[in-house]
Amino acid sequence: MLDYSSSAIQRLIVSRKWNELPEFERIKAIYNFVRDEILFGYNVDDNISASRVLSDGYGQCNTKGTLFMALLRACGIPCRIHGFTIDKKLQKGAMTGIVYKNAPQNVFHSWVEVLHNDKWFELEAFILDKTYLEKLQQANSDCTGAFCGYGVAVRDFKNPVVDFNGNNTYIQSEGINRDFGVYDCPDDLLREHRQEISRIKAFAYRHLGRHLMNRNVRKIRDLK
Repeated sequence: MLDYSSSAIQRLIVSRKWNELPEFERIKAIYNFVRDEILFGYNVDDNISASRVLSDGYGQCNTKGTLFMALLRACGIPCRIHGFTIDKKLQKGAMTGIVYKNAPQNVFHSWVEVLHNDKWFELEAFILDKTYLEKLQQANSDCTGAFCGYGVAVRDFKNPVVDFNGNNTYIQSEGINRDFGVYDCPDDLLREHRQEISRIKAFAYRHLGRHLMNRNVRKIRDLK
């Protein structure tokens, strides 16, 4: 899944000149790219390659994480993936109606951990692009504390820690209800753990559910 030798990924790295940056600036630039230039949205499956996520131009926690890891490794930055499940109520609003009703209670989730200066940083807030998050905050401007829904689960909705400046970043961590531990790559994690869902529901998600969810996300992002 971390196909960082693909021509599209290699062209991107060269065009952005990431390998010419000092290590900290390299991590930050890649993080910001994945967060803001790969929009929040729902791909066909969790197990798609990094180059497919780049081609799609959108993703969620697991798929954007795959792209993030591929770019980091291509640029010489050690990283690993940490797997979890989160309560589906975190997705309410992005999921609505029959999609939400039929969704699994526990949704497969992951974040990426990056090694810098001999310290592992937990990076999760690349999931939501800043435009989407700002429009969601605008639509819920009366919220002064915790918030759960629309792909967010944080204690301080007005001031979530989403920028990487040598710190951990989180945007869904308050919804975590099971911890699978760390793995070297998404392939290893998905061999042992993945979304528990029937074949019929998986088919419905691929061909209908995710399109409805992406429509709901676009409605938030397009708010005036």
